[in-house]
Amino acid sequence: MKIATWNVNGIRARGNQFLEWLEQEKPDAVCLQETKASFDQIPLQICDLDDYWCYWHGGRGYSGVALHLRKQSFDQKPEFGHPAFNRENRIVIARHKDLILASVYVPNGGKDYDAKVIFLEEMLQYVKECKQAGIRLIICGDLNIARTPEDVHPKEQRPNAIGQRPQERELLEQILESGLVDMGRALDPQNDQLFTWWPPWRNMKARNIGWRLDYVLVSNELAPLVNECKVLKSVGTSDHAPVLANFTSNIFQGK
Repeated sequence: MKIATWNVNGIRARGNQFLEWLEQEKPDAVCLQETKASFDQIPLQICDLDDYWCYWHGGRGYSGVALHLRKQSFDQKPEFGHPAFNRENRIVIARHKDLILASVYVPNGGKDYDAKVIFLEEMLQYVKECKQAGIRLIICGDLNIARTPEDVHPKEQRPNAIGQRPQERELLEQILESGLVDMGRALDPQNDQLFTWWPPWRNMKARNIGWRLDYVLVSNELAPLVNECKVLKSVGTSDHAPVLANFTSNIFQGK
């Protein structure tokens, strides 16, 4: 079973790339971020796919998230919704029995750093509540935090830069300590070139001078079922690359 996340940086600009990638990769679940479009702005061939349960949650020109769940991988339609801390169209969840899949776009923090901290604190509380309730959780998305210095190319490392601040990193660690595993790093612990976002200038992507901002986080009990979590650097023209996790079984069936 394949679960993917991708900050498309505008679904209208990347719509055909998204459809081509879906056809080629055939993921069972796709989490999108920064769609930058309201539902009525998305072309019909993108927003209503025969093979997927689709949920779009966005506004015009800013933020926005989406979930696409392959129908043949689910024994019933999932329940879509939003946690209480959803603001600016930044999170959508799909619940299927005792499992929740979330597509999350954490605020960048450049214009309002305090809002980013509040979002992360509320996300931490949400993860704790899910854990206490016995809910298995998968959080995918652009978290806008490079978890450690190794997650930023040396040429991009800057003291107190937003996305690299100790406070943000500590909040992310607390989220993980609440019962989640960062699968990208867990399966590739020594790779200091594991980036998912590149500044869109000076050929940074081709030179692999980037940051790791996009994650697949899974509940501790699900982590042993993930045998691969890779960055698809060659896909699309967004400044972010998709991240694809492969599970050894269909975690949305049973229980």
